[in-house]
Amino acid sequence: MTAESAAASASSPAGPAGPGPEILAAFEAAKGFMPVHEGLALYAAATDAGALGLPLLEVGTYCGRSAILLADAARGAGVSALTVDHHRGSEEQQPGWEYHDPSVVDPEVGLMDTLPTFRRTLRRAGLEDHVVALVGRSPQVAAVWAGPLGLVFIDGGHTDEHANADYEGWAPHVTEGGLLVIHDVFPDPADGGQAPYRIHQRALASGAFTEVAATDSLRVLRRTGAGI
Repeated sequence: MTAESAAASASSPAGPAGPGPEILAAFEAAKGFMPVHEGLALYAAATDAGALGLPLLEVGTYCGRSAILLADAARGAGVSALTVDHHRGSEEQQPGWEYHDPSVVDPEVGLMDTLPTFRRTLRRAGLEDHVVALVGRSPQVAAVWAGPLGLVFIDGGHTDEHANADYEGWAPHVTEGGLLVIHDVFPDPADGGQAPYRIHQRALASGAFTEVAATDSLRVLRRTGAGI
């Protein structure tokens, strides 16, 4: 952990005990991009939200790295973890881009397919029974979802179009006192894309959410009012 991330973590509310060593090892072994200290902050938020007795939902599954943490927190709380993804990869994961991984390309159709890897990730972690995989595009799934959620974790496509669609589709379902978690929030454009930062700012400006924790690019907001 860098000095900056340590300082950011120190500013966050004290969280519950972290995941067990087997879960942490499974998280570190899984394909994905979330660093450990941000993962621990996500786990703390999921454990907090799990006390509300409602499902915990993630937008952007990829190969299941962060889903491991949500699923373990959900298991401890006796709720379900839901994860939404079309499993064809986001913009920056396509061929020729920085985050492309040819090992998750389906050779029969020539397109990315991270669903098989995700399923293997959950099986290795012993968490298959605690996750509901919603396979489809986020706006389409959100349009047919009707129930309240204890936590929504937005980590999907990083264009303004996709980030806003994820926010508009899922933030309304965060229950009173529930948590909205946004990944890859970079106030400085030199550090990363701005779409997640803009929905973070939108959430704060709405008056519906109050930031309660920040760990590097991970932001945790609690619903404290109506609307989005």
